[in-house]
Amino acid sequence: MSIGTFTIRPLDPLKDAELLHRWVTDPKAAFWMMQDAKLQDVEREYMRIAAHEHHHAYLGLHDGEPAFLMEKYDPRYVELVGLYEPEPGDVGMHFLVAPTDRPIHGFTRAVITAVMDELFADPRTRRVVVEPDVTNKAVHALNEAVGFVPEREIQKPEKKALLSFCTREQFLAARGVAV
Repeated sequence: MSIGTFTIRPLDPLKDAELLHRWVTDPKAAFWMMQDAKLQDVEREYMRIAAHEHHHAYLGLHDGEPAFLMEKYDPRYVELVGLYEPEPGDVGMHFLVAPTDRPIHGFTRAVITAVMDELFADPRTRRVVVEPDVTNKAVHALNEAVGFVPEREIQKPEKKALLSFCTREQFLAARGVAV
């Protein structure tokens, strides 16, 4: 069964702020840590990201409709500075699937696969790095399903996180593609 077509475009912090605000303040987005954010807070945060040389935000579309948020960052400068030894080709990633009243079986896994396809489309990307909250068991399972291997727990200012890595080869193997 095909889930549909995914495309990814750069996020427009002002045009997309209302949509993002609904997503990040939804109870299902608790791990995004913006539950009490006002619209202006969301605009400010994504304007900051848009202006950042090493952090980028994208809006993911499913059959042309906004469906998820993707962020990529350079862990040498953002999020993980001093918390691990980055390697050349490391790219950090966050993703958030939009809340829905009509869930589609397999949708979130299809989203993370589309995100990983996008990141590995850049030949310079050798390894994707994630740092989800240690208690976010659902995302740990999704990460593992696409090839991530947990390294260790780390303490970030805002949370205890599970540092995990996925090489291009691990991602392809998880998809059943011969390497």
